Amino acid sequence: MEQSPYSEKVMDHFLHPRNVGEIADANGIGNVGNPVCGDVMRMYLKIENDIITDAKFKTFGCGAAISTSSMVTEMVKGKSIKEALGISNKAVAQALGGLPAIKMHCSVLAEQALKSAIKDYYKRQGKDIDFDDVDKRRDP
Repeated sequence: MEQSPYSEKVMDHFLHPRNVGEIADANGIGNVGNPVCGDVMRMYLKIENDIITDAKFKTFGCGAAISTSSMVTEMVKGKSIKEALGISNKAVAQALGGLPAIKMHCSVLAEQALKSAIKDYYKRQGKDIDFDDVDKRRDP
């Protein structure tokens, strides 16, 4: 039997994704896509007092895209916005036990969807956020 290029965690989050769906009263919604592979992610966040109390997603894409979407929603629940902004694509991939190099762009999309939803939250609050500044503070 041939060894899968995906870890058990990736397969688990693909076959049994967590937090699929929409949040009706979401106050942050992020949309991102990759025109090369066709993956599209939409992330919904419910944020109260700067804490992410709920996160859901809808993803059209490959197994790795679904797995990274599922994992990032699990990672952000209960975290402050500042903590959530510290979640990198590499952290998402590591939490899944790694991804094949050709699928790392899926973890990038998950990070971008999270940032897009947080940016939407701030926009709805009448605030602006500089993600370049956030990236500079994060470890490479």
